[in-house]
Amino acid sequence: MSAPPPRVRLLQIRERPVILAEERESFRVRCGLAPEQLVATNVLHDPLPASLLDDVDAVMIGGAGAYSVTQTFDWTPDLLALVRACADRAVPLFGSCWGHQFIARTFGGRVVHAPDRSEMGTHAVHLTQAGHDDVLFGQLPSTFEAQMGHQDWVETLPPGAIELATNERAPHQAFRMAGLPIYGTQFHSELDAEAERDRLITYRAYYPEMQDDARFNAVVRGVRDTPEVDALLAAFLATHVPGARVTS
Repeated sequence: MSAPPPRVRLLQIRERPVILAEERESFRVRCGLAPEQLVATNVLHDPLPASLLDDVDAVMIGGAGAYSVTQTFDWTPDLLALVRACADRAVPLFGSCWGHQFIARTFGGRVVHAPDRSEMGTHAVHLTQAGHDDVLFGQLPSTFEAQMGHQDWVETLPPGAIELATNERAPHQAFRMAGLPIYGTQFHSELDAEAERDRLITYRAYYPEMQDDARFNAVVRGVRDTPEVDALLAAFLATHVPGARVTS
C-alpha cells in the first residue's frame, strides 16, 4: 500500500494578501504539491503551538520583506520554540531567505544587517565539498544560479551546521544542521524568474540601494531562469519525507 501524499506546513511572515498568495503558490509549485497538501500559517497573526507539527510531514519557512531576523518581535519566541520542536522531533524543515536566517539564529548562529552585502536579482552560487557530498545538494551542479533579495545575511553559522553552498558576496548561502533534515538557503528556493521580478518590484521600497532607477531596472532586466533550483524543494521532500509522492 503506497504512502499518502505529503502534507507541508508553510510558515509565512508577510502582511500583503497578494504576496501571501503568491508565496503560497510559489512554494506549492516548487514542492510539486496539490493545493490541499500545503497548509499555511501566518506567523504575524496565528498562534504557533508545537501541535502545528502534528498533522504535517514537513515544514517550510518563507521570506519576510518587512521583518528583519536581527530584530525580536512579540511572535519571535514562539517561532524559535517551534523551530526547536522541529529539531526535537526530526521534522523535515526548510528555510528560504528569511527562513534560512531564522533557522541559523534559532540554533545559535549570528545574523547581521549588512546592506553592503545585499543581493538582488539572479546570482551564482557554488557548492562546497560538503554540498557535493550531501544527499540533497549533491543533486545540484557545482555552480548554479539562484534568485536573491536580501540585506541581512548569516555571518556565523550555528554550532553543528554544515555549509553546503557559498558565494563571494554573502557566504553561507546554504547549510544543513548535522544529523537532522533541517536546511536553509539564503537564496529564494521557491522563486522562478517571473516571481523574482514581481518580488523586486513589490519590495523595492524596503531596499534603499534599489532606489536608483538605472540600477533597479538593470537588476530586473538581469533576472534569469534558475532551472536547477526550481527542483530543489520537491527534491527535499522526496529525499527527507519517507514515501513522499510529489507531482514534479
